[in-house]
Amino acid sequence: MPLRLRRKKKFNTKETSRLVEGEQTNAAGGSLPRLPAPTCRLVFHTQLAHGSATGRVENFSSIQELYAKIASVFEISPSEILYCTLNTPKVDMGKLLGAQIGLEDFIFAHVKGIKKEVNVYKSEDSLGLTITDNGAGYAFIKRIKDGSIVDSVKTICVGDHIEAINGETILGWRHFDVAKKLKELKKEELFTLKLIEPKKAFDMEPRSKAGKSSTGRIGTGRETLRLRSKGPATVEEVPSETKTKAIGKVDDLLELYMGIRDIDLATTMFEAGKDKGNPDEFAVALDETLGDFAFPDEFVFDVWGVIGDAK
Repeated sequence: MPLRLRRKKKFNTKETSRLVEGEQTNAAGGSLPRLPAPTCRLVFHTQLAHGSATGRVENFSSIQELYAKIASVFEISPSEILYCTLNTPKVDMGKLLGAQIGLEDFIFAHVKGIKKEVNVYKSEDSLGLTITDNGAGYAFIKRIKDGSIVDSVKTICVGDHIEAINGETILGWRHFDVAKKLKELKKEELFTLKLIEPKKAFDMEPRSKAGKSSTGRIGTGRETLRLRSKGPATVEEVPSETKTKAIGKVDDLLELYMGIRDIDLATTMFEAGKDKGNPDEFAVALDETLGDFAFPDEFVFDVWGVIGDAK
């Protein structure tokens, strides 16, 4: 739930400090009005994942605004940013930045690297791909199943951005639309993927401007900043272990039934069902909230089971 931050206020001048410590009087001996308390600033440290100096970003409420802030710091176009990871510069799909950022998280931005075009023969119905997106129009590969069709094509890697399928650009598509497009490709036919891999560099530890290690401030917070597509971002408590595990199971079911992984979508589904009394009420809530997905009945029933176990 949203929290009000309670931190000691810092003041820029002695005069302002005195107004808080006690009432300041004017020349006539009357009390001056008390100044409003300054708003809390949430500042995050960031680097380019392939290597850069450390920058600072603040005052953002959405993924798009965050990318714009990062781009401004490093003097690049926001369209160059494929996605961000938290607390590691590696292409680690378990550390992807989603709708929530820990207040002590360190943000690494992965930018466009080498472009490649790959031909794949679809010999089976399933390609073995799990697709996600960055929330700003770029879909990319989150997981490749061992032994699958795509696993045999070693030029296709986890973290690659899918730019086009058979010459059709998919910029701006959500991950579930891309997954559907790939599923609808005809069996026993060749198809072409245009991919962009993230720019890579040697493994490195985070660096700070002052020369002090920044690893001490990574991932230690117990609060998160929740980004929203509409309205201001809010500071929330880290969810309980039971809730976190349940949402993870819903995310696993999304991959099993829908071929996608989306922790934010899984969270939305959990929240939609946590106060419902039976599967029918949950199904109605899903239709009202996420009707465009047309989830199969078996999937909805399995998700309800996860929510029920967590209650």
